[in-house]
Amino acid sequence: MSTTQRILPKGVSEADFDAALVRFREILGADSVLTESDQLAAYSKIMMAGDDADYIPSAALLPTTTEQVQEIVRTCNQYKVPIWTISTGKNLGYGSAAPGETGQVMLDLHRMNRILDVDPDVCTALLEPGVTYQQLYDYIKEHDLKLWLDPPAPSAIAGPVGNTLDRGVGYTPYGEHFMFQCGMEVVLANGEVIRTGMGGIENSSSWQVFKWGYGPYIDGLFTQSNYGIVTKMGLWLMPEPPAYRPFIIQYQDPEDIEEIVDVLRPLRIAQIIPNAVVIVHTLWDAGTHVVRKDYYEGSDSIPREAIERIKADEGIGEWNVYAALYGTPEQIEVNWKIVEQAFGASGKAKIMHGEEAEKRGGGFEYRSALMKGDMNLQEFGLYNWRGGGGSMWFAPVSQAKGSETKDQTELAQQILGKYGFDYVAEYIVGWRDMHHVIDLLYNRQDPEETQRAHDCFAELIDEFAKRGYGLYRTNTEFMEQVAGTFGEPLREVHKTLKNALDPNGILSPGKSGIRQ
Repeated sequence: MSTTQRILPKGVSEADFDAALVRFREILGADSVLTESDQLAAYSKIMMAGDDADYIPSAALLPTTTEQVQEIVRTCNQYKVPIWTISTGKNLGYGSAAPGETGQVMLDLHRMNRILDVDPDVCTALLEPGVTYQQLYDYIKEHDLKLWLDPPAPSAIAGPVGNTLDRGVGYTPYGEHFMFQCGMEVVLANGEVIRTGMGGIENSSSWQVFKWGYGPYIDGLFTQSNYGIVTKMGLWLMPEPPAYRPFIIQYQDPEDIEEIVDVLRPLRIAQIIPNAVVIVHTLWDAGTHVVRKDYYEGSDSIPREAIERIKADEGIGEWNVYAALYGTPEQIEVNWKIVEQAFGASGKAKIMHGEEAEKRGGGFEYRSALMKGDMNLQEFGLYNWRGGGGSMWFAPVSQAKGSETKDQTELAQQILGKYGFDYVAEYIVGWRDMHHVIDLLYNRQDPEETQRAHDCFAELIDEFAKRGYGLYRTNTEFMEQVAGTFGEPLREVHKTLKNALDPNGILSPGKSGIRQ
């Protein structure tokens, strides 16, 4: 970056920043300390409705070892330099690889990409933060291990560590990712390293199999937070089942969402259907491979008649349930009869598997792959739905009850419609909860539309919170607002922990609304 364009970290003098850079180069080598504007361009791209000028890093650091991370944070403490940590930097729609605010130094861990251990007997893995889902998938295939991953969608270029730390979800029976995490190595703000769970015992063989260790369980403190830098993490992997049956259930009326959820809930809680089921709305199902302008070119929300034409042309429902059964062929036959009986009772559902479902088209092929842990990038197609590069994921949580789901759907459609945006959404069904995931797609090249998207997202947060629906995750532009919806007493606890663990406030300031 030229001298005239130089951006310094907030509150750091030019002399101190230069001194810190000298030390960073001693630790990492000059090639791993990026300061030129062309080198930093990749860290400034955002898809959320914020001002580009608010998300420009002052430098980027590329360590390859835990020891280098320790030395970096010690240097940052000495010169009060704030760093923003990313793993693979593919958290698209939630902030991408950009810093939390202009002037922060990127700590990019993508070169820490070693698969340290995969144990096929106890089905565990120990990974560094730069490992991608594709890398781990390829490793499992190359070693002919009978193990399945649980990737999000799209997944190949993202990583298990970063996704789990942000409490992401997937689509197999291991879909709640943090639940299947076991053991962390964390660099604290003072440069010390801790290992959670059984990792504190030297030569422990149970670090990746027993989550709790001894004393308070603290792994959760390092998810969606800025209390430490995770440099290793254990995961549980799913054993490949002897048989697998993906299926789709279609419903045609908008109000059917209530019946779907009430039928599905007991099947999920009883583990008849063991995986993280998705209930996909028409525009999401079509949006992965259909362009909006082929059906409607207006700047307001897509009208009902266009949605009905999409349903007819694509052979998809208003709601499309993607789920799967796992186990022996005999187990699957027993559970399939239960599923058919439950969803067939009202006569509204169209239930399909095998060749009938494959001929149906839509998202069945890539959804079937996801529910068995295979990689694909199909959902990037959503970014072509409206075009212009704007995307923000709005993700409130509800109970797995039809009444709440109906209420959330109507509220979201009302607010999105007010601002002229489309309801492109799906529900991901946990054991008792629902993640309502809405992709607010807009043209980021249009300043007026970008401002509307910003106002719309802010109203969604507030109006959902008024009805008791909080977000499980959000992008960096709205972290402060979302933190506020959970109440000041909780924020004070987060602040107390921050002051205790990071008294100089150098680790990802503002992450999840947490500051000193």
